Amino acid sequence: MALTTSFTRLVGVRQPIVSAPMAFSAGGELAAAVSRGGGFGFVGGGFGVRDWLERELPIVAHSTREPWGVGFVCWAADVAGVEYALEFGPAAVLLSFGDPTPFLQPIRRAGVLLMIQVTDLTEARQALDAGADVIVVQGTESGGHGARRGRSTLPFVPAVVDMAGDTPVLAAGGIADGRGVAAALVLGAAGALLGTRFQATAEAIVDPAITKAIVESQGGQTARSSVLDIVKGVDWPEKYDGRSLAHPYIDRWHGREAELTGETRQAARAEMASGAVPPAVWAGEAVDLIGDLPSAEDLVATLAAEAEQALDRVRPGAG
Repeated sequence: MALTTSFTRLVGVRQPIVSAPMAFSAGGELAAAVSRGGGFGFVGGGFGVRDWLERELPIVAHSTREPWGVGFVCWAADVAGVEYALEFGPAAVLLSFGDPTPFLQPIRRAGVLLMIQVTDLTEARQALDAGADVIVVQGTESGGHGARRGRSTLPFVPAVVDMAGDTPVLAAGGIADGRGVAAALVLGAAGALLGTRFQATAEAIVDPAITKAIVESQGGQTARSSVLDIVKGVDWPEKYDGRSLAHPYIDRWHGREAELTGETRQAARAEMASGAVPPAVWAGEAVDLIGDLPSAEDLVATLAAEAEQALDRVRPGAG
């Protein structure tokens, strides 16, 4: 059974379930599998690294006839990378973290849908003013990068829904099963975007040690910090940090980030590369709900069925 919403009608998919464009783990196989399953799959274009795009975009383009998309990080990507991705025929481009303005013209010229992820109401208003076709509302429960001083998904989503009017909204952050998808719909969203749950699938490009950690961890073991980015030498804007599983470096340097300079940072980076410390595992607070590594195509069907069951329980006349 399909969960029809304004989002599914707009993009032409059966289920309002979207896989996040996770940089370097959401490749072509994952996006294609999600789309074949009836959801909407995103390739993680991230910073617009050309080698990655050249490898992964042909995979999704040749693996499914269903709609799919590609996502970029605004502060780091360039217009040339977006223009290259558009050559492969995505149905949508998702822009996150920064000013989307430089990318609007090529996206509109290509005639594809513009989706913009927002982390506060100011960004939501800017996205609507930019003409976004879909707004992705990211709560702070999400894994990976987000607003350092953002808002939780539960109150944030309906606030943006009220602002957005007829523009479809997707909820993101803390959603890893069908109950979360159903909750997003009840909040007024037209669908849900899931990251950590789709990172733990057969098609994701993830080190087995990372998927093992995701499956075995609990949400209380996650933390928000900029330490891991500093160690890796990725200079994210001050507004954003990342949620990951607990890590020895966060324990050591959170609140002392200024000490991570020069030789200290180089030594930490070498230690991580050697495997002497665990890898960084970006994961959200709903990690407790992840206990297996299914095919992403099958996962879409499971999430949709769980969402239907959850909605049935709260409909009038339900027991």
